[in-house]
Amino acid sequence: MELSCSVGGSTAAPPGPGPPGPIPAPSATPPMEGEDYESLPSGASLGTHMLAGAVAGIMEHSVMYPVDSVKTRMQSLQPDPKAQYRSVYEALKKMVLTEGFWRPLRGINVTMLGAGPAHAMYFACYEKMKKSLSDTIQHGGNSHLANGIAGSVATLLHDAVMNPAEVVKQRMQMFNSPYKSVWQCVRTVQKTEGFGAFYRSYTTQLTMNIPFQAIHFITYEFMQERVNPHREYHPLSHVFSGAVAGAVAAAATTPLDVCKTLLNTQENKALSSLNITGHLSGMANAFRTVYQLGGVAGYFRGVQARVIYQIPSTAIAWSVYEFFKYFLTKHKLEKRTSL
Repeated sequence: MELSCSVGGSTAAPPGPGPPGPIPAPSATPPMEGEDYESLPSGASLGTHMLAGAVAGIMEHSVMYPVDSVKTRMQSLQPDPKAQYRSVYEALKKMVLTEGFWRPLRGINVTMLGAGPAHAMYFACYEKMKKSLSDTIQHGGNSHLANGIAGSVATLLHDAVMNPAEVVKQRMQMFNSPYKSVWQCVRTVQKTEGFGAFYRSYTTQLTMNIPFQAIHFITYEFMQERVNPHREYHPLSHVFSGAVAGAVAAAATTPLDVCKTLLNTQENKALSSLNITGHLSGMANAFRTVYQLGGVAGYFRGVQARVIYQIPSTAIAWSVYEFFKYFLTKHKLEKRTSL
């Protein structure tokens, strides 16, 4: 997602032969020197990146939230017999028919509350770091190393905000969740497990999301080089590149996501079967527990739902982000030239 724009205004073609026509009246709105509206803006402000990122994050998580609910349930290591599903479609259909139409959306409010600020910091940090690192490593060119490092650092900020929301969301999504509302879940977890419960999976989430985002950003930028080499604002290229990046990153990091889900939900039935008392913590313990309960296959529980969720999610996120970044910068430039 290298930001670029055309340099220099366009030169008018010389008039053809024939009698001169009337002198045209001057245009009310002068052309914008140095900016091509078909290209991504070169100097988008920090506020633009943050606003565009916040909108993209909320859209990404809200549109695909029902599939995310299915993913959480399909990653359950010892699911209730009433919550065993063979496919995403079957899971959604069963949830709606047996638990109500709105059941797949439980917890969406806390997700949207966390996604806005988390993605605002995420995209703003990524853009600024990518530019600085690319200037150093590639002298202004596109550097895959810079993209990967910038995505990884941005993840630290994103997950610090998003991790508590993830804990509450996944507990609300589980079958037979005892929580009636988001606030009841927050109060109960804080009272019974302490504030640290909201960050119990933070190191595991970082262990998952840092490689996820590194793969994601590197793949996205790589695909953009292939399908949009001039880095123009081209919606279909952003959708396609985002979808491919999401699928590759999601499949590669599914084992870590399964461990994160176990730490977030503290699945009682699964832990009791291994005589684990108290609360499970630590990535190493989570990896060992998943293997004891499901073997190697256990690490890939819900991979279908995860990939199906990530393909449109990242496509939506990148297309919305690029559109709003382009739109907001274009609006600012129009205001500047009208003064």
